[in-house]
Amino acid sequence: MDWINALIQGILLGGLYALFAAGLSLIFGVMRLVNIAHGDLIVLAAYLGLSVTIMLGIHPLLAMFAVVPMMAAIGYVLQRGILNKTLGDDLLPPLLVTFGLSVIIQNVLLEVYSADPQKLDAGTLEIASISVGDLSIGVLPLLTFGIAVAIIASLHWMFYHTSLGRSFRAVSDNQDIAQLMGLNRRHIFGLAMALALAVTAVAGVMLGVRTNFDPSIGGARLIFGFEAVIIGGLGNLWGTLVGGIILGVAQTLGAQINPGWQLLAGHITFLCIIAFKPRGFFPRVSG
Repeated sequence: MDWINALIQGILLGGLYALFAAGLSLIFGVMRLVNIAHGDLIVLAAYLGLSVTIMLGIHPLLAMFAVVPMMAAIGYVLQRGILNKTLGDDLLPPLLVTFGLSVIIQNVLLEVYSADPQKLDAGTLEIASISVGDLSIGVLPLLTFGIAVAIIASLHWMFYHTSLGRSFRAVSDNQDIAQLMGLNRRHIFGLAMALALAVTAVAGVMLGVRTNFDPSIGGARLIFGFEAVIIGGLGNLWGTLVGGIILGVAQTLGAQINPGWQLLAGHITFLCIIAFKPRGFFPRVSG
């Protein structure tokens, strides 16, 4: 029964990792941009959620309705003002710029909020659980997993059933032809980053509710997100969910064997998968 519980907890943890990874997958799929600052943007969203809950005295899940548009606005301005200027055939400029952005975000958060760990208080939601036979499943992990599935399903639907989604796919397939057809690729890229950071806002708030956070933890969230994206296949949203689940299950099963092996088991699983499936399980097919 302990192993079954570890498996279920791993699947639910995978939902949080999928939220970390969905924004990465989205922006890579649309503009082939690798955002080194993604983990720090998740932490920034958590701190914005903290500020909103304190200022307005509301539940963190309600604060999400304020944090999501704030992060979306930051994403659009960031893409139009800085990142669009780095895009091109050379992958190094966006890597360097987003690395610098990561350093800036960490230091600003340290200056404003200090290095003390913080947490979003969700009240009884944090300890609520559902009994299934001999198993007890937390409501918060279930909610997180449900939100992850809903967001990925919505993004997938948007990509294939809306004009914005067609614009995303057009600039992803061939930027120059899309520009000639009347699409403003800089604006489309800005919208893609806004959408990615809106998802990141949800990930940040759910992270803050689930565990303590401080300005230095962005790097680890970035690694989890990258591993989930690569396991599932770059640019494949449903693959991102599968990658998050595989990573979460590997960590909880590793912890079941030895509590000190949780993170190690996830990294070893990632290395084994890319050794045999370098493009992940569900790589995005161009064209």
